[in-house]
Formats: sequence, structure tokens, C-alpha cells
Amino acid sequence: MGIDLVAGGKSKRTKRTAPRSDDIYLKLLVKLYRFLVRRTGSNFNAVILKRLFMSKINKPPISLSRLIRYMSGKEDKIAVVVGTVTDDVRVHEIPCIKVTALRFTETARARIEKAGGECLTFDQLALRAPLGQNTVLLRGPKSAREAVKHFGPAPGVPHSHTKPYVRSKGRKFEKARGRRNSRGFRN
Repeated sequence: MGIDLVAGGKSKRTKRTAPRSDDIYLKLLVKLYRFLVRRTGSNFNAVILKRLFMSKINKPPISLSRLIRYMSGKEDKIAVVVGTVTDDVRVHEIPCIKVTALRFTETARARIEKAGGECLTFDQLALRAPLGQNTVLLRGPKSAREAVKHFGPAPGVPHSHTKPYVRSKGRKFEKARGRRNSRGFRN
């Protein structure tokens, strides 16, 4: 058994060239940004197109608080997020900001618009900033998923802060030897 050269040989290119999703609106955005990349040669548009192809894990949501922090001092620019913008109840005052995103949660959209800001779609952005002028490209924290806490050196190995997969967080569950000084040792 070897590589079937007739069928095309090894798959050397593993990056996505189209979104895996069947969302028709996403496919229309891809069509638009493919055109913009081809006709403008703008690096900004190429990055947007690449991020539109990404899986859900690689398009993490960004909260309003983070958005405000990143946009402080850049009020005249448009924040661009290829992903979801979510609300943050811990923030009380929201400045007037313009945000472009794939989707907004209902409360996030309401709060941005109440503060006098704008929630744009990517086709509106393409008309306003076809080359990405006066925009700030942002993305959410990828390592914020709960699953990421379980990655790393095995729990129990010295200096490992990896979270073990435990059925319950009680006294009887993985809390004895190696976890506390009174029971042998603590890592």
C-alpha cells in the first residue's frame, strides 16, 4: 500500500479553503470577502476571510468588558470581531463604540445601541471600510474554554496545575495523598 498518486498523492495543504458550515449567510460573506481579497489585495480582508473559515473553537466569543478595554482611546475606530460579542453584567457604563461581528447576543446589542454605538454586519463593514481603514481587529480568549483547563501535564505530576476529570468536587474525591500535607505529601 502506497500513496495513490492518481488520486492526488499526499494531502499537503491542510488549512481550510471554505467554511465547513452550511450556513447560507456565512457562505455569502465568504463570497463577498473572496472578491475583496482578489480585487483589493488587502491583508485585512485576507485575515477576515481566513477567520470566516474557522471552526467554532477558533472563533471564541468576546465580552463587552474586553471590547471596551481594547477600544479605550480608539473611540473613532471600528472594532472588528469574527465571532460573537457577548454581554457582561459586571460593566455598568459602556462608551459609544462601533462594533462589527458575526453575531451579538440580544443584551449586548441592546446595550451597545443604547449607549449610542453601532452594531454592524460584515457586509456593512465592506461598504464602509473595504480595505479595513480605521478598524481594530480583535478576537476573544481561546484558552477560556473549560476543556482547556484539563490540558497539560497529568494532574498529580509535580508542579502541574492541570484540572483532573473528577465526578464531584467533594472531600472524598482526589483530595487525599498528593493533594494535602496531612496525607503523605502535597504536590
